[in-house]
Amino acid sequence: MGALFSVLAAIFWGVLVLSLLVFVHEGGHFLAARACGVRATEFFLGLPSRFRLSWKHPKIGTEFGVTPLLLGGYTRISGMEGDVDPFLSDALAIVQEAGRIRADELAARLGIDEARSYQMLAYLVDMGSIKPFYDPELGEYQNQPDWPAAFMTSKRDARGLTEYDAEHDFGSDGVTEEGQPRPVADKQAFFDEETSHTYRGKGFLPRIFMLAAGPLVNLVLAVVLITATAMIQGFEIATNTNELGSVAEGSLAEEAGLKAGDRIVMYDNKDIADWNQLCDAIDASKQNGASIPVAYERGSETFETTINLPDEGEIDVIGITVKFETYHPSFGEAVGFAFSYFGMVGSTIARIIMPQHTIEIVSQSSSIVGISAMASEAASSGIADLIMFIAAISMSLGFMNLLPVPPLDGGKMLLEVIQLVTRKPLSTRFQAIVSYVGLAFFLFIFCFALHNDLVMIMGRS
Repeated sequence: MGALFSVLAAIFWGVLVLSLLVFVHEGGHFLAARACGVRATEFFLGLPSRFRLSWKHPKIGTEFGVTPLLLGGYTRISGMEGDVDPFLSDALAIVQEAGRIRADELAARLGIDEARSYQMLAYLVDMGSIKPFYDPELGEYQNQPDWPAAFMTSKRDARGLTEYDAEHDFGSDGVTEEGQPRPVADKQAFFDEETSHTYRGKGFLPRIFMLAAGPLVNLVLAVVLITATAMIQGFEIATNTNELGSVAEGSLAEEAGLKAGDRIVMYDNKDIADWNQLCDAIDASKQNGASIPVAYERGSETFETTINLPDEGEIDVIGITVKFETYHPSFGEAVGFAFSYFGMVGSTIARIIMPQHTIEIVSQSSSIVGISAMASEAASSGIADLIMFIAAISMSLGFMNLLPVPPLDGGKMLLEVIQLVTRKPLSTRFQAIVSYVGLAFFLFIFCFALHNDLVMIMGRS
């Protein structure tokens, strides 16, 4: 029963911590997109699934929700996926003119095959420019696994803004409803205006900002949590005093009658004023069979005793520890500590893509299994330990996502830099190939880390 409870606790805390950090990460992408005037049609905690609970924001049109696949999350930012088809402006104009049109009808009007028609319509849906029409008479329904037969216009205000555009005004005249025809005078100008509300329609810097926002929010969260916890909880630091912090049970010191809180004033006829002097005196007096005279203060009284070292065997310790006290750093000191840890984690993560260090770093990594177990242990140790653990994972997540390896955010930024330098867009096929290579790399890391976790767990049992 205890083992089952431990497993359930690990699952609970692992899901909670990772879901929280993914939510924060995706929130960074979402807020950056909105700040850049880019449409974001969905914001979900959990991986994409047909089964979902959601709510649509009345002002920005974004569908917020949760899916059962909690170990993940996503923000659907318009215009990040798919290749731009030369017929896209024509397709959008035809949908606007018809109000509602079937994919096969669009294909016939453009003289293309139906598969290409669906690709263009799916791209326009992703842009937030049109919507799928689910016809109950055909047995179609919202969130079905495939596209419906027909697509329709989106609701627009007098200026042509959709529900995903922050400045839209559906309370004034000139509004056209979903599925209502709304012909356009200049199809290319209308398509360019729609594109300006998407990721693809923004310049290099806004794109980089949207990609970097997720990891940066994770890093900022980690620094804030570490700084706040350090200032509130403080650190246990060793004090350079002659007062004993603890005396081990059954040790030579306990046999001599020493207790925690005693102040050693003389050891082996040497005056003792602090812990460093005591350690030096102990190291100098490790002689088998020796009887070490000790003078100590307890309260206001002074006592004398003798520590009898064993006649045989190695003498490592006499069973005393230094006294610790809680130190609350200033804001500046706490921030300095957070950034010191920041630098250490960042340099460690960066070494994972250096071939000469990859195996070394991966051998010290943990998978989701190990993270869940550690989250449960941190939670059982107290709120401060849990918060520091969350900060550590958040910082690792932030740095990992900045690695220049697709499909991570850092990899996508690398692709943006390549497109900027070459002044040519990279095809979706090429980006998919390099993303698959990156996924294979991280699958290798995951399997290696999972092996580490299983060995650790089995070793404990």
